[in-house]
Amino acid sequence: MKALFVQHDHISPTGPVAERLAQRGFDVESVVVVDAENFHSPNVDFSFPDAGDYDLLVPMGAPWGAWDDASIGRWLQPEIAWIRDAIDRDIPVLGICFGGQLIARALGGVVGPARKAEIGWTAIHSDDPSLVSSGPWFQFHYDSWTLPAGATEIARNSVASQAFRYGRTLAVQFHPELTAGTLEGWLREGGAEQVSDDGQDADALLAHTMAEERDAAARTVALIDAYLDRVAKL
Repeated sequence: MKALFVQHDHISPTGPVAERLAQRGFDVESVVVVDAENFHSPNVDFSFPDAGDYDLLVPMGAPWGAWDDASIGRWLQPEIAWIRDAIDRDIPVLGICFGGQLIARALGGVVGPARKAEIGWTAIHSDDPSLVSSGPWFQFHYDSWTLPAGATEIARNSVASQAFRYGRTLAVQFHPELTAGTLEGWLREGGAEQVSDDGQDADALLAHTMAEERDAAARTVALIDAYLDRVAKL
């Protein structure tokens, strides 16, 4: 089996999500949409591979808005259409944060600025903890989706919907792939200022992440296993 990760930027590695897929027997590939050279001018041209070449697609997070056609429309609209086509072809899609928001748009939902940002370790309310546990999960987003018609919401909190299922596809708003090393990269590329603007201390957030990393990885393993076994059926 083959899994394709769509990394929208150069500072968001696939982490324990890809590690668990590899342990489950997947050949893991990845593509980067916006490379380091274009990070500050991300409206690049990008050709998405044939989704039919893969058994699982994993569109990941991004520092841009999944609604912001003006900034990233040259690849945003094509990716939404690519995800819609994959779902129509019954190819499982696991969307992470921005990737989950793209799934929502592909299915007819609306994505826009949330009532407030969510940055840091957050507990969520899950209707199915054996699939999506209550966390805590790491969050770093400013936007939220409306639930698409036909989708089943699995988890939420007082700020935003946190997970939904549609057929063999699962969208999550949080970051199960995050490690302390990933967070360090985000903080270097402007994230420290965003954390500070949110009234938080970046060093304390990183220390919290280091302390949480082992337990978080175990939650990610459980999430991926349940997704593959119960939703994607792979």
